[in-house]
Amino acid sequence: MGIPGSGLAKGLAVTLRTMTRKSHTAQYPDVQPELPPRTRGVIGLFEENCTVCMLCARECPDWCIYIDSHKETVPPAAPGGRERSRNVLDRFAIDFALCMYCGICIEVCPFDALFWSPEFEYAEEDIRDLTHERDKLRDWMWTVPAPPALDPRAEEPKEIGAARKAADKLAAAEATAAAAAAQAEAERASDAGDGTNASDGTNASDGPNASDGTDASDRTDGSDGNGAAT
Repeated sequence: MGIPGSGLAKGLAVTLRTMTRKSHTAQYPDVQPELPPRTRGVIGLFEENCTVCMLCARECPDWCIYIDSHKETVPPAAPGGRERSRNVLDRFAIDFALCMYCGICIEVCPFDALFWSPEFEYAEEDIRDLTHERDKLRDWMWTVPAPPALDPRAEEPKEIGAARKAADKLAAAEATAAAAAAQAEAERASDAGDGTNASDGTNASDGPNASDGTDASDRTDGSDGNGAAT
């Protein structure tokens, strides 16, 4: 059994140690706090990656995500192809008065359209103003920190490898097309040069002939006044 009052003595000792320490006051808002990289502040939307699959809205336990969209017909990419329909995002809003920052919407997004941002200064005087639309969510994307660097000994992610292969294939196709175009241009220039040389030659019609004013009657011969009678 402990000594009576030992718990109180320990508590007072902690209080005395704290009283003797120098206090460190955070000069907020003049000095912004240094937040951890994985701080859950707000959710940023990368609109270009959103395909309106509705997974985030269906999985949200608070039902605080509102999405509206419409369908558009996309013409075929090649002649004879089929038209396709795609979903176009009209509205993406999150009610942060209901959001409990669980991060399920970010985890289930298959196309990396949602990200955590450490931004936390979004207080409003009216609770109804805590529903932020896609424009505000897009602005918060600029505050999303860069992902941590990979281990230099780690394997390259499959997505990056596939993207690099596609880019290399496209660059090779463009280089081949450019080389073929340059070769065709050189052949056309060579053919044009050969035609110019053929047309610049001296033709028989350009030289003196019987039709340029010198005729047999103008030449000096035995009939031009010095006849046989002389």
